[in-house]
Amino acid sequence: MADKNQLKITLFRSPIGITKNQKATLKALGLGKVGSVSYRPNNPEVKAMAKTVAHLVTVEEE
Repeated sequence: MADKNQLKITLFRSPIGITKNQKATLKALGLGKVGSVSYRPNNPEVKAMAKTVAHLVTVEEE
C-alpha cells in the first residue's frame, strides 16, 4: 500500500472543461476517473503538480 512519506492523491471532481496543461498533470499523476487514487512520493515536484489541479484533487500525507 502506501509507505511512509507518501502522498495519497484522490480525484474528486470531473476533469471535463479543464485546460490541456491540467489534463496532462492529472495523467502524469496517474489519475483518470473520478474517485481514482494515486500514491506518489512526498517531494516538491509532486506537491507542485497537485497544486496545479488543487481544485480537482484532495491530498493527504500518509
